Amino acid sequence: MIESVSLIGMGALGILYGDILTEALGAQNVNFLADRSRVEKYLASGVYCNGRKCAFTVKDFTEKSAPPDLLIFAVKGTALDSAVTTARGHIGKNTIIISLLNGISSEEIIAAAFGKEHLIYCIAQGMDALRTGNRLEYEHKGELRIGLPAELSANTPLLKDTAELFDRASLPYKIETDIMHRMWSKWMLNVGVNQVVMVTKGTYATVQKDGPAREMMKSAMKEVIALSEKEKTGLTEKDMEEYVTLIDTLNPAGMPSMRQDGLAGRKTEVDMFSGTVLRRALRYDLPVPVNRLLYDTIKKMETEQQV
Repeated sequence: MIESVSLIGMGALGILYGDILTEALGAQNVNFLADRSRVEKYLASGVYCNGRKCAFTVKDFTEKSAPPDLLIFAVKGTALDSAVTTARGHIGKNTIIISLLNGISSEEIIAAAFGKEHLIYCIAQGMDALRTGNRLEYEHKGELRIGLPAELSANTPLLKDTAELFDRASLPYKIETDIMHRMWSKWMLNVGVNQVVMVTKGTYATVQKDGPAREMMKSAMKEVIALSEKEKTGLTEKDMEEYVTLIDTLNPAGMPSMRQDGLAGRKTEVDMFSGTVLRRALRYDLPVPVNRLLYDTIKKMETEQQV
């Protein structure tokens, strides 16, 4: 049974799920691990969720403490390397690890650092959380999709323990029988909508109407489908059309996280999206011109801060 949880990252997802778990397990059993400056910032200003001040326990990661039963990576892709450093010394023999990061590569990076025997694969979807400064507002908490690729079937007891915790905490989730297909589907969505809204400096409305932006979004997603065929993860154009239909239901004035990062002057997760497409396509000599254009454009926007 999972009785203690640590989180790394106090962005939208960290606050959202940290709040749910703290309410279920108590602040004494849920910790955020951070560097000293972030600890002091939290102590000075606090964090608010839907107008209510959160009762989080935030600890300096350099201080020794018992390893948690579950450790959750809730950072952006740009902070994963530093988060791995933060986690060192806090992974016990039986610690379960979940990554809430976008993309399809964070589990590989975490497994290389701590061993695949700790891992549960996961994606977060459906939430509408928006963090502004130290305040988070949301209406829909979304859900976590969890599962194991075939080669990690030995981790099934970890999956069961994680599901039991989520049941106890009333944290919405679903166990996926084909978690890799689900992760690639979500990644395909991000590759399309996040990047095109970013380069057009738009909102969801930009890609909800017929025109060049919508076609570019679909073309970027089709390149992921072509890559999926090479890696045998099962994506089809039916998957793409289902996600395009989902995009059309979103608030036209809203925007994906990449565009929010751009407006805030933060580095984006472009390397998790088109950057990963480019690296993997190179293995198969697969042409991916739309993702090349998106990658180069976003990198230039970051350099010139034309967000």
